Amino acid sequence: MASKVTPLSGFQEWLPAQRIVEQRFTDTLREVFELHGFASIRTRAVEPVDRLGGQGEDADKEIYGVRRLAATDEDGEPGMGLHFDLTVPFARYVLENAGHLTFPFRRYQIQPAWRGERPQRLRYREFVQADIDIVDSGDLPFHYEVEIPLVVADAFSRLPVGEFRIHVNNRKIPEGFYRGLGIDDVTTVLRIVDKLDKLPPEAVRERLLADAGLTAEQADQCLALATVRTDDTGFVDQVRALGVSHPTLDEGLDQLAQVMAAAAEHAPGLLLADLMIARGLDYYTGTVYEIRLVDAPEGTPSIGGGGRYDALASDGKRTFPGVGISIGISRLLGLLVGEQGLVADRETPVAVLVAVNDEDSRAESMRIAAALRRRGVPTLVSPKAAKFGKQIRFADRRGIPYVWFPGAGEAGGDAVKDIRSGEQVDADRDVWSPPAEDLTAALVTPEA
Repeated sequence: MASKVTPLSGFQEWLPAQRIVEQRFTDTLREVFELHGFASIRTRAVEPVDRLGGQGEDADKEIYGVRRLAATDEDGEPGMGLHFDLTVPFARYVLENAGHLTFPFRRYQIQPAWRGERPQRLRYREFVQADIDIVDSGDLPFHYEVEIPLVVADAFSRLPVGEFRIHVNNRKIPEGFYRGLGIDDVTTVLRIVDKLDKLPPEAVRERLLADAGLTAEQADQCLALATVRTDDTGFVDQVRALGVSHPTLDEGLDQLAQVMAAAAEHAPGLLLADLMIARGLDYYTGTVYEIRLVDAPEGTPSIGGGGRYDALASDGKRTFPGVGISIGISRLLGLLVGEQGLVADRETPVAVLVAVNDEDSRAESMRIAAALRRRGVPTLVSPKAAKFGKQIRFADRRGIPYVWFPGAGEAGGDAVKDIRSGEQVDADRDVWSPPAEDLTAALVTPEA
């Protein structure tokens, strides 16, 4: 008896023309990361649960434990869990392989991760991330905190994502500000303020009062800090005007001002100082980032983020501070492909279909295809020696732009037809190539 197929929420699957979009995005990111000197690594899917835990309130709740189906109660709790990001496993990777790495180590990684959260719009149980990090031994120069967002800007300038900005803060600013207000439980307040992109300010204020035990004045000041947003270093004066002082606050303001000033020179308008950005994970210690699409519908979450971490990787003798950023490929494609309809203009990489005159001549069609492939032209031989009209329709349904006809040219040579325009020309298999724009599928939206 056939069983009914039931979709699983929180997992993406793409049709061929959509999958081409995903591959184009990952290929572009990989190319740009390597242009900037990042080396690729791959880490395992699981980590010890005790290592994954303790990175933040939400992270503890979202870990998928890995356990054998045949496990019994005597086996105890799961000892391994699927990683919920790529930063925690990367920290472990650095510790295990420090003797084989040259520091500062520049890494990129494109892999899936898993979170056991309730599936919502653009929030998935399984998702693909693209991460870059720069990690050093002992001390990490501050200038890398400027470099990281510039790499993202380079990558996004080559992708059809529309206008974007990287919102940036420094964790020392809210930490110093809160301590200047006499708040001791900084971590709890940070986690609550980080909910401002999901909850209205009044709801966050209520949680600050009830869960963090703040006074009304302290809660109002925390929310006032979170409203500061400038595209230059003007945030410094706005924070000073709130009348709070603390050495950690001074340090954070100075560092964020340096990031903003340096980025303005290399990529004007890229960064937005946004003091609402906190990042919920506990390992961030300095600059933090969130990538947002300017024209995205209201309520769209950030499509990437990251920051500076100083103590995530340490073996007790050495500490490996780092800074990195993660691009949520699945979330980005969920918006662009799933909601806006971005798709490849063909469902196959093939640029040329070689027609088959009859089955006795299939070997010749295969020789033509081999010649074209040797020169980098994605080519398919027609599966049937049907009438040419049917073979053309076969190509058209798949978006293949050209059909090659053996022996159809002048003096017994071959011919190739652009089935979009109807133009047919004589062609030599050892010379002819389609225009560069037809070698690969184009990415289009229904409005284009």
